[in-house]
Formats: sequence, C-alpha cells, structure tokens
Amino acid sequence: MAVITLDRRAVLTRRIRLLVGVTIGYNVIEAVVAIGAGTAAGSTALIGFGLDSVVEVSSAAAVAWQFAGRDPARRERTALRIIAVSFFALAAYVTADSLIALAGGAEAEHSTIGLGLAALSLAIMPGLSLAQRRAGQELGSRSAVADSRQTMLCTYLSAVLLAGLGLNTLFGWSWADPVAALVIAAVAVKEGRDAWRGDTCCAPATAHELDSNNSSNSGDACCAPSTVPDSGNSGDACCTPSTAPGSGGDRGGHS
Repeated sequence: MAVITLDRRAVLTRRIRLLVGVTIGYNVIEAVVAIGAGTAAGSTALIGFGLDSVVEVSSAAAVAWQFAGRDPARRERTALRIIAVSFFALAAYVTADSLIALAGGAEAEHSTIGLGLAALSLAIMPGLSLAQRRAGQELGSRSAVADSRQTMLCTYLSAVLLAGLGLNTLFGWSWADPVAALVIAAVAVKEGRDAWRGDTCCAPATAHELDSNNSSNSGDACCAPSTVPDSGNSGDACCTPSTAPGSGGDRGGHS
C-alpha cells in the first residue's frame, strides 16, 4: 500500500492551494458577469448560475482555509461540513428557481454574454476539477475531492445553462432549462450528503492516515483502495479504510 513522502505531501498541498486560488478567482468573475447579464436579460437561469459561482467560492474558500493551517487534517471535518452546506444551498436554490420557471415565470431574453460565459465555463471547469481531484486523492484529502466535485457540478450547470439558453433562443423552449436544472439539484443533494458523511474519495493511504488508523480513527481517515478481489469498489466509491501493513484490516470487517 502506497505511502506518500513528506516532500510529495508538500508538493500536493501547494498544488491544491494553487488550484483553489484559481477556482476562487474565476468564480468571482463568473458570478459578477452571470448575475449582471442575468439581471439585464431577465434570466433566472443566468442569475442562478451566478449564485452557483458564489457557492463554489464558499466551497473553495473552505478548502483554502483548511490548507492554510499547519495541520490541514484537523480542519478537514469542518471544511467538509461547509462544502456539504454549500451543496444543499445550491440544490435548494436551483429547485426553487426551476419550479418557479416551470410554473410560468417570466421568459428570459436572448443573452449573448450568457451563452459565451456558459461555453467558457464548460471548457475550463472540467480541467480544474480533474486536477484538484487527482491531487486530493493522492494526498488523501476528502475536502479537496469534495470541492472538485463542486467544481464538476459547476461544469454540469454550465452545460445545462448553455443548452437552456440555446434552446430558448432557437426554439423558444423555456421549459428545457428548469427541467434539466432539477436533475442537477438532485445530484447536488447526493454530493452534499456524501460530503457531510465524508464519503468523497478512495485515495492511497498516507503516513498520517496510517497513524490515525493505529489510533482507532478509521472513520475519519480517507479511504484506500480495497485489496479484496472482486470487492465491487469502483474508483469513485469509498472503500475499506486503510490500516497499517500486516494488520489484516484490509480484508476483515471494521467494528
């Protein structure tokens, strides 16, 4: 079972800080542009997209706060709770906004700025999410992986916004965006629940986690890939908590 070195841990920590900084900076700009364009066009979808960017900033800020400390692991549970609440807030807003739109809210005007912003976010966000997810998994940081999922959710919302604005512009299908947004809201609830529970990653064991498991903190440690053949654990599923080599914890049940 792989154990990362202290030097590698420092590199990964710096990488996560950089990615979080980029995410915060981009989402601040995205929020300002989307809310402004949405207000001008009377688009609840665009305004909702801008508010999602605000939620993404809060999620990234929670991870930035965690990794600003000397011992990020001690702050991880609080960061996860902040991320989870961000997911729930996003789901609540998108659901309410979508239901209002389906009930006959005012139709939005065409927005060239909105279409361009959605396309740009659709191109940028997947790369940011993947980079942060990989770093978080290697480091064994549940909060970094949870925040990467928040970023990926922003990607889905970008696709929904682009499709909704495009269909509304081309065919006048005002119902397309809110229906798709309700699906995104359901995904946000699931991701928020997973973040609250800490079921966010399946990462290689680290020295800190091995020590933590020896101290009976297996519930807080980030999961490690299962060594049981045909266990059915996928790369995205949380699997058996890592244990010290030779402990036999990889195969047995955990109390």
